[in-house]
Amino acid sequence: MEAAKKKPHPLLDAKNKKLKTRSFWKTFFSQKVLYMMSLPFVLWVFVFNYLPVWGWTMAFQNFRPGRAFFDQEWVGLKHFITLFSDERFYLTLRNTLAMSLLSLTIGFVVPIIFAVLLNEVRHRLFKRTVQTVTYLPHFVSWVVVAGIVTKMLSTDGGVVNDLLLHFAIIDKPFQFMAHGSWFWGIVTAADLWKEVGWNAIIFLAAIAGLDSQLYEAAKVDGAGRLRQIWHLTLPGIRPTILVVLILNIGHLVSIGFEKQMLLGNSLVVDYSEVLELYALNYGIGLGQFSYGTALGIFNSVVSIFLLFLANGIFKRYSNQSVM
Repeated sequence: MEAAKKKPHPLLDAKNKKLKTRSFWKTFFSQKVLYMMSLPFVLWVFVFNYLPVWGWTMAFQNFRPGRAFFDQEWVGLKHFITLFSDERFYLTLRNTLAMSLLSLTIGFVVPIIFAVLLNEVRHRLFKRTVQTVTYLPHFVSWVVVAGIVTKMLSTDGGVVNDLLLHFAIIDKPFQFMAHGSWFWGIVTAADLWKEVGWNAIIFLAAIAGLDSQLYEAAKVDGAGRLRQIWHLTLPGIRPTILVVLILNIGHLVSIGFEKQMLLGNSLVVDYSEVLELYALNYGIGLGQFSYGTALGIFNSVVSIFLLFLANGIFKRYSNQSVM
């Protein structure tokens, strides 16, 4: 009986749908200028993000350039089987996850700490100067950054080796760029220096949006700066932190290849080669287009899975999500 009472009447359901449709079109016509302004960006996303998905069909072919689509040889899951049986794939997956997790911990936490500390600076000129100096490296090309890092760590006049020798920490120059075990840390440090100021901007914006009256009330209650940070600032920017964290988790296996390609060398290749660099070397470098496409599909599918997984977990336990 109760179930029958709760079930909506078909006529009411149809009426509600009709009202929603009418409301949508009413909103559409009242804001048609805004929709027309967004149309070029929607087309841009479709052309450059969705249309290329058609190229995924190459992963199921022995693709040969110059042949028509229906003249290609279809091989099913052959390239995926080869991919998952390749030891090099698992080595590059290890490197990718290692550098991603370092970036997700150090590279994610440090901008939050930096934004909170910078927000506590009361001298406006000093605050703006520090913020400008720290986010400018974001606009520097990785080619330039890689050259700077390589020169600083060089055994021939490198500032790092000179300082270590000056303070007698080492007795001879150390070849940082020739030891694979140091590579992950070097990439993480270089990326942190380049992006910490830029990544802190979104957290500074979130802090700026907090209600100043809460801080005034906290001061009246005798709360010091540390207590204000712990009980007001961090809880206030918690939604922003969670959204950024979810998006970063979705890119765990898609970290690019520029840093690794420019900072790496033949001596540390077992630690520097990541999935996207592996796909570049084998897919384009050796002409294995189908194999490279299969690897690209793996990256995309895993990224989407991680994004939805992280979004679902955070949505369930913290009511914060990006969808």
